[in-house]
Amino acid sequence: MVKHQYTEASIKSLDWKEHIRMRPGMYIGKLGDGSSHDDGIYVLLKEVLDNSMDEFVMGFGKTIEISVRGQKVIVRDYGRGIPLGKVVDCVSKINTGGKYDTKAFKKAVGLNGVGTKAVNALSEYFKIQSHRDRKVKNIEFERGVITQEDDIVDTSQRNGTKVSFIPDSNIFGKYRFLEDYIVNMIWNYVYLNPGLSIVYNGQKYFSENGLYDLLQSNIDCKLSYPIVHLKGADIEIAFSHSTQKYGETYFSFVNGQHTTQGGTHQSALRESIVKTVREFYKKNYDASDIRQSIIASISLKVMEPVFESQTKTKLGSSDMGGGLPTIRTYVNDFVKTSLDNFLHKNLELSNLLHQKIQQSEKERKELAGIKKISRERAKKANLHNKKLRDCKIHYNNLKQDRRLETSIFITEGDSASGSITKSRDVQTQAVFSLKGKPLNSYGLTKRIVYENEEFNLLQSALNIEDGLDNLRYNNIIIATDADVDGMHIRLLLITFFLQFFPDLVKENHLYILDTPLFRVRNKQRTIYCYDINEKKNAENELSGKLEITRFKGLGEISPSEFKEFIGPNIRLDPVILKGDTTIDDLLKFYMGKNTPQRQQFIINNLKIEEQLETDNIDE
Repeated sequence: MVKHQYTEASIKSLDWKEHIRMRPGMYIGKLGDGSSHDDGIYVLLKEVLDNSMDEFVMGFGKTIEISVRGQKVIVRDYGRGIPLGKVVDCVSKINTGGKYDTKAFKKAVGLNGVGTKAVNALSEYFKIQSHRDRKVKNIEFERGVITQEDDIVDTSQRNGTKVSFIPDSNIFGKYRFLEDYIVNMIWNYVYLNPGLSIVYNGQKYFSENGLYDLLQSNIDCKLSYPIVHLKGADIEIAFSHSTQKYGETYFSFVNGQHTTQGGTHQSALRESIVKTVREFYKKNYDASDIRQSIIASISLKVMEPVFESQTKTKLGSSDMGGGLPTIRTYVNDFVKTSLDNFLHKNLELSNLLHQKIQQSEKERKELAGIKKISRERAKKANLHNKKLRDCKIHYNNLKQDRRLETSIFITEGDSASGSITKSRDVQTQAVFSLKGKPLNSYGLTKRIVYENEEFNLLQSALNIEDGLDNLRYNNIIIATDADVDGMHIRLLLITFFLQFFPDLVKENHLYILDTPLFRVRNKQRTIYCYDINEKKNAENELSGKLEITRFKGLGEISPSEFKEFIGPNIRLDPVILKGDTTIDDLLKFYMGKNTPQRQQFIINNLKIEEQLETDNIDE
């Protein structure tokens, strides 16, 4: 046996672009194909946008223009423009940038000189144009390598920077940009920066009232009282309580960066609201009763913030910087003073808040006994049946770079769950098998979650009884047949999550598994088709005698074939809530008793579907 020799020749040094391309997860988190809001292609867009935002924060350029057409992204700001002699370095030399000079960028998001370098290295095409003092510098790259560098020439265009890029399909595969995710990102930027205008594909986005507008746009239910909106020098908060919603919802930001996983500032907000409320009402309420159904947002500006990862989703800083106290102290002092004053000045609102807390206390005590019995039932059920085939590495024990990979498939019937179980990645993919159709939970109280065996076991499997902090799987995937019964089960499950755990949907954890409807093959090749158009293309592409199979259910797909559909090439359709309707209205229309209106909706859409099928047949 020849042993591997560990010598000087074993030591290798990678240049900046090679390292980024070899270990992209270190720089942009997971890759993904664009179906998830935190996939790498959106991180690339955000990295470029952050640079433009830092210019705006410093007082240069009130408009940012974004274009996303197909796979090409263009971002143009009207800031100062990169100093022309340093354009190459700023996009291709690691640890290079103006943000190391804290006098120029006092409270910037990107402080490590990596952002645009990662975009450059991970793009099959990257172009940077810097307009400064009526001069312009143009440089083009391919996967981090310069392909064209023009001399500095005169220009009549305004100062600023224009970045164009196409994410590398060799890295991201067959990706797609989803407009809903981009629009949500843009809204967050304008909510946090009153006075900023972002023009995206010709549509202008603008906010006058900051976090108040953000909260207002994200509220899809009735509120217990009007939104409380408080602003300080480096802090802004807004919050209210829902009348029907469960759990806690937070939108937290640091220097304009959306910290989706929270951090020290969000923890301080949760703590300070509880402390202030207890002191104001002079009663030691349980923290869960004060925070139940809260919808809150915090924006904080910190000197040189420290994040727990390159993607900046969680704040790790403990200090504000610049001689200010700790973040915890700063937030606590602000909330204690500002919120206490606000509650004293708005006694009607204070009474409504008090009533909401008392209502939550009453409901918690009523559910306490039922919860205890339900937990024991769930433990006993999991010991004696195979409803949950768990993955080997549980969510809470995963390292940060693998945590985002965990998934659970919710299936119907033994055959479908059996096929997925045999073909899944046992390390990161779990399977939960439903027994029959779930209950229509629209309009029911949370008591039913504990009294209904299916809901209780599903809640237990996901570990979401006390909120999403301990959610065991990042991706919750509904895997049902593409027939009427499968669609009905899918709708009932979405209703369950929207009714009792809406944050699960809002935070983009819920997906629908897209599986092929047809298999077209000859002796040499097999093509799986997800719709009738793909089937027709496959028939034209393959020659000879063809075998065409129509999959009527997931159980008809063999485990060996299923590996293809739930592996690296998995197709997921995210369940996305759009801002033009509320959850209450949505559930009432689809799951309530408005039969005539729903019947007319089905008839109208059935006509469209029949016409599409007729057109396909005619062709």
